[in-house]
Amino acid sequence: MKKIFQKRIALALIFVLLASVVGACGAKTGTSVKEQSTLKAKGGDANTATIGFSDSIGSLNPLLMDGTEVEKYAQSFEFLPLVELSQDMTFKGQLASSITTDDNTHFTIHLDPKAVWSDGQPVTSADVLYTFLCWVSPEVGNTGNSVNLIQGVGDDGYVAKGSTSVDGIVAVDDKTVQITTKQPMALNAFENVYGRYILILPEHALKDIPKESLLKSDWFNAPTVISGPYFAKSEDLNHYVTYKSNPAYFKGAPKIENLNVKIVSASQLLSGLSSGELDVVQQTTGTILQEDYKSVQKLKNVKTFSGAPVTNQSIFINTQNISNVKIRQALLYGIDRKTILKQFMSNSGEVVDGFLSSAGPFYDSSLKPVSYDQKKAKELIKEAKAEGFDTTKQYTFYVNSGDTTFTQVASYIQAQMAQIGLNLQVKTVDLTSLMSVAADHKFDIMAVQYTYAPVDPYTDIAYLLNKNGWTTYQSDVVDKALSATQTTTDTQAIKSSYLTVDQDVQQNVPMISAYIISALGATSNRMENVTPDVYGTFLNVKDWEIKK
Repeated sequence: MKKIFQKRIALALIFVLLASVVGACGAKTGTSVKEQSTLKAKGGDANTATIGFSDSIGSLNPLLMDGTEVEKYAQSFEFLPLVELSQDMTFKGQLASSITTDDNTHFTIHLDPKAVWSDGQPVTSADVLYTFLCWVSPEVGNTGNSVNLIQGVGDDGYVAKGSTSVDGIVAVDDKTVQITTKQPMALNAFENVYGRYILILPEHALKDIPKESLLKSDWFNAPTVISGPYFAKSEDLNHYVTYKSNPAYFKGAPKIENLNVKIVSASQLLSGLSSGELDVVQQTTGTILQEDYKSVQKLKNVKTFSGAPVTNQSIFINTQNISNVKIRQALLYGIDRKTILKQFMSNSGEVVDGFLSSAGPFYDSSLKPVSYDQKKAKELIKEAKAEGFDTTKQYTFYVNSGDTTFTQVASYIQAQMAQIGLNLQVKTVDLTSLMSVAADHKFDIMAVQYTYAPVDPYTDIAYLLNKNGWTTYQSDVVDKALSATQTTTDTQAIKSSYLTVDQDVQQNVPMISAYIISALGATSNRMENVTPDVYGTFLNVKDWEIKK
């Protein structure tokens, strides 16, 4: 999901969010007429592959990274992260060969000795230090504040104005950086937050641009120095980005010369795959509509892939606005989630309570989801009314307009709430607007597809269940359990802590998991070496091929 707006959603723990919100819920507009004809003409070209995105891209500037998969991948074709998550849920080196820690406080980044920029300059510790300094410099003014848990960075996410270094980030040598955090952090969490979502910039190419100008610099729309496999050549971020291969890519020159990202509505992905205009649809950047699954699977020119069940259709409740827990519990009891999964998702997924799904190593099946109970929901509302809570209030329920399946589900939920005596007003807005509403807490209830990384659910949960997070909900029980996940490598102990978190969520309901999605990905039969999945799809983009 997109998060490009005036106030940036943060990328890290507690006070900041690394949102793994699925950025594939759909753009409101399709490709422009002019560019549509250009991309269509290239469809089937032996040197061009086109990826279908179903949400617009906010920026190609990594300093404006909003945490969504759509934006992350659009940017990381050019600027690699330190590590990336693979299909087997392990982190693979990108610019770093590895990240290690002995105490969960001091993290050592070992840069790949072969890593070089497209102009031949080596990727060094200076690039890492420069990138992190940009993130925390008030002169740059990035409000993502993704590094506020690093030693030497204020809780506001900034160092002092004019700072040329960060106390907790030091170069050991040209290819080694050590980062010290203020509190213990699991290695998976560090890799997910700092390794995967902060894309490293070329210090030698950008150092002469005033820091005050970096966020608005046009350099990022057509950069001259990159570390990744493709250069961006032209863009209309609501409609397309065209890329040209980087022959000097240190991992090997891409086999496909031209790569296009074509942004269409989710409803257009089927026709794009059918016509051959789209070659690849990946689960977190292009959401094939549930009602189109069978049609896509029947296409003779396409191979389909079922993704791991990790995408959570999450309903977040602003607990400041809906402060009575019995009203929130009534919402949970009053939604018939099994029927929703069957009727709207063809049972392609699962129902859980809380954040964790069966695909993750920390999921505990002993926590049974609350069953639909309309009578119980009505009783809870009656009790809340007796306590003086205004049950006649109209609640705003914000939904992503690009997720056409859930807009239908939202109407169903609205009708179910009316039956138990709650008045919901459904507001459908584009994803960018939805993320702005979420960041500013200007909602009562909002829903969005959210992928909680199975190896690092802590990062997102710690933000979301926090007074500054979307739910504005904070619990000492949750905080203690989450902290415990960061100080051990014992899988059973971590699993127990997350069970405590999900039990608290089930009881106090700051969030409802409507259902978990097993999303569908697809590739054209002319493509080789492409396996769409929730994670790892683009790790081998340089090896993608088009059959001759």
